[in-house]
Amino acid sequence: MRALRGRGGRAHLIGVTGPPGSGKSTLCDKLIAALRKRGARVGVLAVDPSSPFTGGAILGDRLRMQSHATDEGVFIRSLASRGRLGGLSRATQAAARALDAAGYDFVLIETVGVGQSEVDIVKIADTVVLVSVPGLGDDIQVIKAGVMEIGDVFVVNKADRDGADRVVRELRSMLEMAATLRRNAVPASVDTLAGRTSALSAGKSGAAGFGAAKPGAVSGPGMTAPRPAREWSAEELAHHLTENANSVTVANDAELPPILKTVAETGEGVEELVEAVLAHRAGLAAAGLLEARRLEGIRAEMRSLIAFRLLDALEGGEGRAREDALAKAVLAGEEDVYGAAEALFAALSKGGRT
Repeated sequence: MRALRGRGGRAHLIGVTGPPGSGKSTLCDKLIAALRKRGARVGVLAVDPSSPFTGGAILGDRLRMQSHATDEGVFIRSLASRGRLGGLSRATQAAARALDAAGYDFVLIETVGVGQSEVDIVKIADTVVLVSVPGLGDDIQVIKAGVMEIGDVFVVNKADRDGADRVVRELRSMLEMAATLRRNAVPASVDTLAGRTSALSAGKSGAAGFGAAKPGAVSGPGMTAPRPAREWSAEELAHHLTENANSVTVANDAELPPILKTVAETGEGVEELVEAVLAHRAGLAAAGLLEARRLEGIRAEMRSLIAFRLLDALEGGEGRAREDALAKAVLAGEEDVYGAAEALFAALSKGGRT
């Protein structure tokens, strides 16, 4: 990474996430083809879960993308999660930086099949594509917090199945409710939210080439507004909406991220998905938010590296011995777990010296 310092910054990172079986790999395959038609070079990082018992990973996601194996404008690399939670691998951010430095225009990052809390992709990707599919559950599943809050573009894949329109309606209802709460529940942030929403309104990005979308040339359905700095509880939100019922404003389509239907097997809807991604990129650039988003990602990455370094220190001889001694002290009632953790942290922060 030190050797690549100062290089890159051109690639647009696209996170593709969603539950297992939603067709993420097949959708990535079609996205590669659509971006290549526009003359873009595409890198792909496909993260596969590692077994918690054997430590092995199949790394089979790229099998669905093998039609691009001989294309010199495409590079596909599988990564094992190696036990890391969050839907990614510890090496994902570094690998994305390497592909950026290598001159790829887009880097697709396919996460492992996620549940409701694997949201680390939002710390890396410039645009997050959240893939859903009919038949995963009732509408209560749709509105659960966590993974549903990170999408910039929503995709209902396998839209030729029964229930696809219902999933679209449920997603739209959830997004409308979330946007309405953002507008009305945090008055101090209304101006900021409105400003970003307006700046992120995105329209047709042009089909002439992958770079056809230009800052300032955007209109139409909007992207997601930022989440407030402080999350309000359900009780606080309900109280605020009740107290301000006469001034509540309802979210409109301009505030909502796009919800698209695709059939990845046939490629149906993939061009519209590419247009939505390019529009989101143009909206971020026009609003000056791309740099801010990447800065947040860098801060999160530095914190992760510090955490990894501390955890790695525990694997060493002195760190493990100190950990074992403190654990025995807690078990014997000679120390409480919080005090033990503080002592262990102090020892590790001094390079493992006890």
